Amino acid sequence: MSSFFHDIKKKCNFALMKTPIFIAGPCVIESMECLETVAKELVRINEELGTDIVFKSSFDKANRTSIHSFRGPGLEKGMQMLGDIKEKYGLKILTDIHESCQAEAAAEVADILQIPAFLCRQTDLLVAAANTGRIVNIKKAQFLSGDDMQWPVQKVRESGNDNVWLTERGNIYGYNNLAVDFRNIADMKKYSDVVIMDCTHSVQRPGAAGGKTGGNREFVPAMALAAKAFGANGYFFEVHPNPEEALSDGPNMLYLKDLEELVRKLIKL
Repeated sequence: MSSFFHDIKKKCNFALMKTPIFIAGPCVIESMECLETVAKELVRINEELGTDIVFKSSFDKANRTSIHSFRGPGLEKGMQMLGDIKEKYGLKILTDIHESCQAEAAAEVADILQIPAFLCRQTDLLVAAANTGRIVNIKKAQFLSGDDMQWPVQKVRESGNDNVWLTERGNIYGYNNLAVDFRNIADMKKYSDVVIMDCTHSVQRPGAAGGKTGGNREFVPAMALAAKAFGANGYFFEVHPNPEEALSDGPNMLYLKDLEELVRKLIKL
């Protein structure tokens, strides 16, 4: 079990922590070059600001809009690449899993296993993630309330793992649109000491860009600041050196060059 797991267990009362949790990285693993570019910047920010930003990227995007969309390198190659990033740069790793059979292999590298929003009620997936002993970060489904998330939390805890985080990422609002009810953050804090705001997926326009997802990245900083006011413990940012050329979620990803300024602002508040 990683030292990070023990450290977070000790720090679940975030009133005692000096800085929030930050999670950042490209949506999907595109290349080793892209991963390293992001990793180097996260290390620089950590050294500059005294943060401990968790590196995030997905080995497979199983819920893309089109069958022709880029999904990533897959479990084996993807986890090898994330393992190389972890070893070379000393960053903690978060990645998402879509099937219960992926949990054990992903946990060999990842400090945090993330459950995608659409899958947050999948019992076998939650139990498999819990059984690894890693932190389990569950994204709130777009069709659930904050209070509804007590049940996924219960599944993880009753499987023997008390280290469960919850993440807000907006709710379906008509077609091809999301809206954030920030009261969900306060509601979810009743069930987990750690509630993260996914500031980039919450500005998505699902399926609204002709067979792929659109988004409005200009609202990302406001999402973070509003979540801070409602008591979020941490912030999730998908970042990319050039989002316009990203292979997944480009329209809602933050430019890597803009990450430090926003992290600095959230620390100061």
